[in-house]
Amino acid sequence: QVQLVESGGGLVQAGGSLRLSCAASGRLFSRFAMGWFRQAAGRDREFVVGISGNGYDTYYADSVEGRFTISRDNAKNTVYLQMNSLKPEDTAVYYCAADHWGNPVIRPSAVDYWGQGTQVTVSS
Repeated sequence: QVQLVESGGGLVQAGGSLRLSCAASGRLFSRFAMGWFRQAAGRDREFVVGISGNGYDTYYADSVEGRFTISRDNAKNTVYLQMNSLKPEDTAVYYCAADHWGNPVIRPSAVDYWGQGTQVTVSS
């Protein structure tokens, strides 16, 4: 069993930055691909970015490419999402996800564990 706890959400003005963290329990963290999804009000949950277990491979949704950066520290069982140049359309609840298949392109149906989510609000 793996528990994921996100932190770092909040309110920021357009153009600003936020850094999300996701702390994972358990000893097999490095075997999981980790990712971030988001869900805006009234919309489906969408994939944002994923990273392989060893951190070498990443995959970004087109909407965040060049603005967001995912990283992980396997010694700390933590994955990070640095979000720069934020836009109002980035407003959503952001969820951390763990996928034992290891591919950074994570499908929602393949997610083994979800975090509880953290709200990110970008004002215009």
